[in-house]
Amino acid sequence: MKFYKYEGAGNDFIIIDDRSNSFPEKDFGLIKHLCDRHFGIGADGLMLLQLAEGYDFKMVYYNSDGNYSSMCGNGGRCITQFAHSLGVIQKNCHFLAVDGPHHAVVQADGLISLQMIDVDFIEVVDDNALLLDTGSPHYVKRVKGLDTLNLIEESRKIRYNDRFKSEGVNVNFVEERNGSLFIRTYERGVEDETLACGTGVTAAAVAMAYWGNHNKTIEIKAVGGDLEVRLEKVKDSFQDIWKTGPATFVFKGEIEG
Repeated sequence: MKFYKYEGAGNDFIIIDDRSNSFPEKDFGLIKHLCDRHFGIGADGLMLLQLAEGYDFKMVYYNSDGNYSSMCGNGGRCITQFAHSLGVIQKNCHFLAVDGPHHAVVQADGLISLQMIDVDFIEVVDDNALLLDTGSPHYVKRVKGLDTLNLIEESRKIRYNDRFKSEGVNVNFVEERNGSLFIRTYERGVEDETLACGTGVTAAAVAMAYWGNHNKTIEIKAVGGDLEVRLEKVKDSFQDIWKTGPATFVFKGEIEG
């Protein structure tokens, strides 16, 4: 089985060219094994690039626990870069993901811009916490002392409470410092902190705009790298959301599945 390894701001993925539909996509145990960092290749998730009528390609995404997952923003950028390397797309593309169609652009500097879904509903949990869906469900909380926060412990209090323990939720802690927005994220399915989360970064940007930062462009610093989100606030919704960041090829290889 041939595979390719990509990373986007430290969020790493196994990508497989499955245009022939030969990958056993219901073999969740195999997918979990491939993502295992000790006994497999190691990754936060696995993606299949497949063909879909009316689109340049289809993105099928699994978390590292082997299960199908909701949209992954960093994965969306990485699979766009992968499709570009295969010659499936040129500069612009229109692909299908679990949360619907997406547009993406391969920029001249090598960065990838990915259009995310509109956000039409935000639940206010309290003065410093919001719940919203940017392709995946996210809980965003403002904190002080982000660097020293016990992220795993605090995130699991939210992720495994009575409301979320069944379906799960991604938990993001954000802090503004010296005009910059910093974020740390705990991802369901990975059940650990990841170096970056595309839908989480998007959720953080929307949250900051909701809380009063109406800048159209928001720079966000994740543990694994810097990302940028552009958006438009239209009444009570956020539209034309584009997330830009790196999508880097790491290595390729073969593995016996």
